[in-house]
Amino acid sequence: MSSSGTSPDFGPLASTYDALRPVDANWRELYELLVREGDLRGRRVLEVGCGTGRLAAELAGIARVWGVDTSPEMLDQARANAPAKVGFRQAPAEDLPFRDGWFERVVARLVVHLVDRPRAFAEWRRVLAPDGRAVVATFDPAHFDGYWLNRLFPSLEAIDRARFPTGDELEAELTGAGFAEVRLVPLVQQASASREEALEKIRGRYISTLRLIPDAEHAEGLARAERELPERIDYALEWLVAVADR
Repeated sequence: MSSSGTSPDFGPLASTYDALRPVDANWRELYELLVREGDLRGRRVLEVGCGTGRLAAELAGIARVWGVDTSPEMLDQARANAPAKVGFRQAPAEDLPFRDGWFERVVARLVVHLVDRPRAFAEWRRVLAPDGRAVVATFDPAHFDGYWLNRLFPSLEAIDRARFPTGDELEAELTGAGFAEVRLVPLVQQASASREEALEKIRGRYISTLRLIPDAEHAEGLARAERELPERIDYALEWLVAVADR
Protein backbone atom coordinates (compact mmCIF):
# COMPACT_ATOMS: atom_id res chain seq x y z
CA MET A 1 0.00 0.00 0.00
CA SER A 2 1.37 3.35 -0.93
CA SER A 3 2.09 5.88 1.73
CA SER A 4 0.41 9.23 2.07
CA GLY A 5 -0.56 11.55 4.88
CA THR A 6 -3.42 9.21 5.72
CA SER A 7 -1.56 5.92 5.43
CA PRO A 8 -0.03 4.20 8.46
CA ASP A 9 3.01 1.96 8.49
CA PHE A 10 1.74 -1.45 7.42
CA GLY A 11 4.93 -3.22 8.49
CA PRO A 12 3.66 -4.16 11.97
CA LEU A 13 0.52 -5.62 10.39
CA ALA A 14 2.26 -7.88 7.89
CA SER A 15 2.56 -11.05 9.96
CA THR A 16 -1.09 -11.06 11.11
CA TYR A 17 -2.76 -9.29 8.18
CA ASP A 18 -4.20 -12.37 6.48
CA ALA A 19 -5.11 -14.16 9.70
CA LEU A 20 -7.34 -11.23 10.67
CA ARG A 21 -8.94 -11.28 7.20
CA PRO A 22 -9.56 -14.93 6.30
CA VAL A 23 -10.69 -15.78 2.79
CA ASP A 24 -14.44 -16.33 2.78
CA ALA A 25 -17.38 -16.28 0.38
CA ASN A 26 -17.38 -12.47 0.34
CA TRP A 27 -13.71 -12.37 -0.65
CA ARG A 28 -14.43 -14.85 -3.44
CA GLU A 29 -17.41 -12.89 -4.69
CA LEU A 30 -15.39 -9.67 -4.93
CA TYR A 31 -12.53 -11.54 -6.60
CA GLU A 32 -14.86 -12.91 -9.28
CA LEU A 33 -16.33 -9.45 -9.85
CA LEU A 34 -12.84 -7.96 -10.32
CA VAL A 35 -11.89 -10.71 -12.78
CA ARG A 36 -15.12 -10.30 -14.72
CA GLU A 37 -15.40 -6.52 -14.80
CA GLY A 38 -11.68 -6.00 -15.22
CA ASP A 39 -11.43 -8.69 -17.91
CA LEU A 40 -8.32 -9.98 -16.14
CA ARG A 41 -8.21 -13.55 -17.42
CA GLY A 42 -5.17 -14.16 -19.64
CA ARG A 43 -3.89 -10.59 -19.25
CA ARG A 44 -0.67 -8.95 -18.13
CA VAL A 45 -1.87 -7.63 -14.78
CA LEU A 46 -0.28 -5.23 -12.31
CA GLU A 47 -1.68 -5.22 -8.78
CA VAL A 48 -0.98 -1.91 -7.08
CA GLY A 49 -0.79 -2.07 -3.29
CA CYS A 50 -0.53 -5.86 -3.33
CA GLY A 51 0.04 -6.19 0.41
CA THR A 52 0.58 -9.80 1.41
CA GLY A 53 0.02 -11.00 -2.15
CA ARG A 54 -3.21 -12.89 -1.58
CA LEU A 55 -4.97 -11.40 -4.62
CA ALA A 56 -1.85 -11.61 -6.79
CA ALA A 57 -1.42 -15.28 -5.86
CA GLU A 58 -5.00 -16.04 -6.85
CA LEU A 59 -4.71 -14.12 -10.11
CA ALA A 60 -1.53 -16.03 -10.97
CA GLY A 61 -3.72 -18.99 -11.87
CA ILE A 62 -5.41 -17.07 -14.68
CA ALA A 63 -3.04 -14.25 -15.68
CA ARG A 64 0.55 -13.04 -15.76
CA VAL A 65 0.89 -10.99 -12.61
CA TRP A 66 3.18 -8.40 -11.05
CA GLY A 67 2.63 -6.67 -7.72
CA VAL A 68 3.95 -3.50 -6.14
CA ASP A 69 3.77 -2.27 -2.56
CA THR A 70 5.68 0.22 -0.43
CA SER A 71 6.02 -2.05 2.61
CA PRO A 72 9.01 -4.42 2.59
CA GLU A 73 7.39 -6.50 5.32
CA MET A 74 4.23 -6.93 3.27
CA LEU A 75 6.30 -7.87 0.23
CA ASP A 76 8.14 -10.50 2.26
CA GLN A 77 4.76 -12.07 3.01
CA ALA A 78 3.70 -11.74 -0.63
CA ARG A 79 6.77 -13.54 -1.92
CA ALA A 80 6.11 -16.36 0.54
CA ASN A 81 2.42 -16.58 -0.37
CA ALA A 82 2.51 -16.33 -4.16
CA PRO A 83 4.00 -18.59 -6.85
CA ALA A 84 7.54 -17.75 -7.90
CA LYS A 85 6.29 -16.62 -11.32
CA VAL A 86 4.64 -13.55 -9.76
CA GLY A 87 6.99 -10.58 -9.86
CA PHE A 88 7.05 -8.22 -6.88
CA ARG A 89 8.64 -4.78 -6.65
CA GLN A 90 8.80 -2.23 -3.85
CA ALA A 91 7.38 0.99 -5.26
CA PRO A 92 4.71 3.61 -4.56
CA ALA A 93 1.48 3.75 -6.54
CA GLU A 94 2.46 7.20 -7.79
CA ASP A 95 5.85 6.20 -9.25
CA LEU A 96 5.82 2.77 -10.86
CA PRO A 97 9.10 1.18 -12.05
CA PHE A 98 7.68 0.03 -15.39
CA ARG A 99 7.81 1.42 -18.89
CA ASP A 100 4.88 3.00 -20.71
CA GLY A 101 2.19 0.61 -21.90
CA TRP A 102 3.71 -2.47 -20.25
CA PHE A 103 0.47 -3.86 -18.76
CA GLU A 104 -2.94 -4.72 -20.10
CA ARG A 105 -4.68 -4.34 -16.76
CA VAL A 106 -4.15 -2.62 -13.41
CA VAL A 107 -6.07 -3.79 -10.36
CA ALA A 108 -6.21 -2.15 -6.93
CA ARG A 109 -8.22 -3.41 -3.97
CA LEU A 110 -8.65 -1.15 -0.92
CA VAL A 111 -5.78 1.08 -1.97
CA VAL A 112 -7.17 4.36 -3.34
CA HIS A 113 -7.78 5.82 0.15
CA LEU A 114 -4.05 5.44 0.88
CA VAL A 115 -2.55 7.22 -2.13
CA ASP A 116 -2.33 10.56 -3.90
CA ARG A 117 -5.09 9.61 -6.30
CA PRO A 118 -4.56 12.12 -9.14
CA ARG A 119 -0.87 11.24 -9.36
CA ALA A 120 -1.49 7.52 -8.92
CA PHE A 121 -4.24 7.33 -11.52
CA ALA A 122 -2.13 9.16 -14.09
CA GLU A 123 0.71 6.74 -13.41
CA TRP A 124 -1.55 3.71 -13.73
CA ARG A 125 -2.79 5.01 -17.08
CA ARG A 126 0.81 5.52 -18.20
CA VAL A 127 1.77 1.87 -17.69
CA LEU A 128 -1.36 0.60 -19.45
CA ALA A 129 -1.43 -0.36 -23.11
CA PRO A 130 -3.71 1.70 -25.40
CA ASP A 131 -6.59 -0.74 -24.90
CA GLY A 132 -5.80 -1.19 -21.20
CA ARG A 133 -8.15 -1.09 -18.25
CA ALA A 134 -7.92 -0.29 -14.55
CA VAL A 135 -10.29 -1.88 -12.04
CA VAL A 136 -10.45 -0.37 -8.57
CA ALA A 137 -12.29 -1.77 -5.53
CA THR A 138 -12.95 0.55 -2.61
CA PHE A 139 -15.62 1.10 0.01
CA ASP A 140 -18.58 3.24 -0.88
CA PRO A 141 -18.89 6.01 1.74
CA ALA A 142 -22.28 4.49 2.63
CA HIS A 143 -20.22 1.65 4.13
CA PHE A 144 -19.42 3.94 7.06
CA ASP A 145 -23.00 4.99 7.81
CA GLY A 146 -23.58 2.36 10.45
CA TYR A 147 -20.28 0.51 10.64
CA TRP A 148 -20.00 -1.58 13.78
CA LEU A 149 -16.76 0.07 14.96
CA ASN A 150 -18.14 3.62 14.87
CA ARG A 151 -19.69 3.61 18.34
CA LEU A 152 -16.52 2.21 19.88
CA PHE A 153 -14.12 4.71 18.32
CA PRO A 154 -15.60 8.23 18.03
CA SER A 155 -13.08 9.60 15.51
CA LEU A 156 -13.15 6.58 13.19
CA GLU A 157 -16.01 7.57 10.89
CA ALA A 158 -14.73 11.09 10.18
CA ILE A 159 -11.24 9.78 9.35
CA ASP A 160 -12.61 7.23 6.90
CA ARG A 161 -15.04 9.63 5.24
CA ALA A 162 -12.14 12.01 4.62
CA ARG A 163 -10.04 9.26 3.05
CA PHE A 164 -12.48 7.29 0.91
CA PRO A 165 -13.76 8.94 -2.28
CA THR A 166 -17.40 9.05 -3.29
CA GLY A 167 -18.39 7.46 -6.57
CA ASP A 168 -18.61 10.89 -8.21
CA GLU A 169 -15.16 11.83 -6.92
CA LEU A 170 -13.64 8.56 -8.07
CA GLU A 171 -15.15 8.94 -11.53
CA ALA A 172 -13.99 12.56 -11.81
CA GLU A 173 -10.46 11.73 -10.64
CA LEU A 174 -10.06 8.84 -13.08
CA THR A 175 -11.41 10.94 -15.93
CA GLY A 176 -9.14 13.80 -14.89
CA ALA A 177 -6.17 11.42 -15.10
CA GLY A 178 -7.02 10.74 -18.74
CA PHE A 179 -9.13 7.59 -18.62
CA ALA A 180 -11.61 7.70 -21.47
CA GLU A 181 -14.54 5.85 -19.92
CA VAL A 182 -15.37 5.09 -16.30
CA ARG A 183 -18.26 3.07 -14.93
CA LEU A 184 -19.13 2.21 -11.35
CA VAL A 185 -20.30 -1.20 -10.15
CA PRO A 186 -21.76 -1.44 -6.62
CA LEU A 187 -21.60 -4.58 -4.51
CA VAL A 188 -23.28 -4.99 -1.12
CA GLN A 189 -22.36 -7.99 1.00
CA GLN A 190 -23.52 -9.21 4.39
CA ALA A 191 -20.89 -10.19 6.94
CA SER A 192 -20.70 -11.29 10.54
CA ALA A 193 -18.13 -11.91 13.24
CA SER A 194 -18.28 -13.66 16.57
CA ARG A 195 -17.50 -11.66 19.68
CA GLU A 196 -14.04 -13.22 19.95
CA GLU A 197 -13.29 -12.66 16.27
CA ALA A 198 -14.31 -9.03 16.61
CA LEU A 199 -12.16 -8.51 19.68
CA GLU A 200 -9.19 -10.11 17.95
CA LYS A 201 -9.62 -7.72 15.02
CA ILE A 202 -9.77 -4.71 17.32
CA ARG A 203 -6.74 -5.81 19.35
CA GLY A 204 -4.80 -6.30 16.10
CA ARG A 205 -5.95 -2.93 14.70
CA TYR A 206 -6.90 -4.86 11.61
CA ILE A 207 -8.03 -1.87 9.52
CA SER A 208 -5.61 0.95 8.80
CA THR A 209 -7.89 3.55 10.39
CA LEU A 210 -7.40 1.93 13.79
CA ARG A 211 -3.71 2.77 13.41
CA LEU A 212 -4.51 6.43 12.75
CA ILE A 213 -6.54 7.05 15.91
CA PRO A 214 -4.81 7.96 19.19
CA ASP A 215 -3.63 5.05 21.31
CA ALA A 216 -5.80 6.26 24.19
CA GLU A 217 -8.92 6.15 22.01
CA HIS A 218 -8.03 2.65 20.86
CA ALA A 219 -7.55 1.47 24.43
CA GLU A 220 -10.85 3.00 25.54
CA GLY A 221 -12.71 1.52 22.58
CA LEU A 222 -11.23 -1.92 23.17
CA ALA A 223 -12.24 -1.81 26.83
CA ARG A 224 -15.77 -0.85 25.84
CA ALA A 225 -15.86 -3.63 23.27
CA GLU A 226 -14.78 -6.16 25.88
CA ARG A 227 -17.67 -5.00 28.08
CA GLU A 228 -20.43 -4.51 25.52
CA LEU A 229 -20.00 -6.51 22.32
CA PRO A 230 -22.72 -9.13 21.73
CA GLU A 231 -21.92 -12.73 20.87
CA ARG A 232 -22.42 -12.01 17.16
CA ILE A 233 -21.93 -8.82 15.15
CA ASP A 234 -23.72 -8.50 11.81
CA TYR A 235 -22.76 -5.76 9.39
CA ALA A 236 -22.71 -4.83 5.70
CA LEU A 237 -19.77 -4.40 3.33
CA GLU A 238 -20.65 -1.80 0.73
CA TRP A 239 -18.18 -1.90 -2.14
CA LEU A 240 -17.72 0.42 -5.05
CA VAL A 241 -15.82 -0.98 -8.04
CA ALA A 242 -14.65 1.49 -10.68
CA VAL A 243 -13.83 0.18 -14.14
CA ALA A 244 -11.75 2.65 -16.15
CA ASP A 245 -10.82 2.11 -19.78
CA ARG A 246 -7.67 3.82 -20.96
